[in-house]
This record gives sequence, structure tokens and C-alpha cells, in this order.
Amino acid sequence: MLPLHETGMASGLLCGVLFGYVLENAGFGSPLKLTSQFRLTDWSVFKVMFTAIVVAAFGFWGMRAAGLMAPDTLAVPPALLMAAAVGGGLVGAGFAVGGYCPGTSVVALSSGRLDAIVFFVGLFGGTYGFAAVFGPAMRSMMAMGSIAEGDNFTDAYGVSEVTMLAVLAVSLVAIYYVGGWFERRSSGPVNAEQAVAGAK
Repeated sequence: MLPLHETGMASGLLCGVLFGYVLENAGFGSPLKLTSQFRLTDWSVFKVMFTAIVVAAFGFWGMRAAGLMAPDTLAVPPALLMAAAVGGGLVGAGFAVGGYCPGTSVVALSSGRLDAIVFFVGLFGGTYGFAAVFGPAMRSMMAMGSIAEGDNFTDAYGVSEVTMLAVLAVSLVAIYYVGGWFERRSSGPVNAEQAVAGAK
């Protein structure tokens, strides 16, 4: 029987394979698609990921409100702001340069992209390298800016869930609007040049 609880390795592997399949079919296994986000010419990655966050937030809130999920079902570790900032900056730099993050490098390698091997090797090398040098000094740095009061904005800052959901919804609309503006701005000259070339 397939274990579908939190300790089930098979269910985690299945979800990972399905997630990778969806990423590849959405074009997110291509470094060109991904680096376009950093050039602000294609906002598909940001739109899809942020949409998933908003849908999940509304979904969890709705299930708790309907009594289908206990309030303490999801365990979220305390936020480590310094660690998130440093780690996010390093991952983002590699993402912008090569077009892959750890997850998409696995997807790209599975679909036969040879350049993803570099990032796949770097994924393991960086993980083991970090584990080798991790010590008290790095642990104290990671703890800087930690938020231990709670695992969400409601617990940590007293912001109601409804307010946060409203902020997320407005942000999602703004992202689609701003992203669409950048995409139209970047594709306009290209389309004009193609039209001129076609006329010749």
C-alpha cells in the first residue's frame, strides 16, 4: 500500500516526479525561459509560483474555516531572516547566471539537457560543502533576525489571516498587471522587426 502520510517516502517521490513533469511541460526546465524572468521579459515563472502560493493560502484558510483541517496541522519552522536572505541571494545569483535552480536542474537533466549536469553536480557539491563548514559561527549568523514568536504573520505580528489573504490577492493582481506590461514592452519591438522582415 502506498504510504500517503508524512513519513511516506513513496508518496514524496511520486509528488516530486509529478511536479517535475508539470515543470517540464510548462517550459520551466529551459534555462532560456527561466533567465527571461530575470530580464523581465517573461514573467511566467513568477506568475505561476506566486499564483500557487495564493491558491494554497486560500485553500488552507478555507479548509480550516470549514473544519476540514485542524489549526495546528501544518508545522512551519521559525523564520530565519538572515539565513533566508543570504541563501536566497546565492541561489538567485546562480539562477540568474545559468538559468537553473536546484529543482529545475533535476528536471532539465531528466529531460536530457547536458548543461544541467553542471548545476546538478553543484547542487550536491554545495550541500556537502555547506555541511562540512557548518559550525557555531555560521549557526549564530543564521540565527540573526529569527522570528520565534510564531510560524505565520498572524502569530508573529498579530496581522489577521483575512488581511494577509487580501494583501496576497491584491499583490497577485498587481504582479499580473506589472508583468504583462513588461512582457508587452519587451515583445513590441521584436514583433515590429519581424513584421518589417516579413514585408521584405
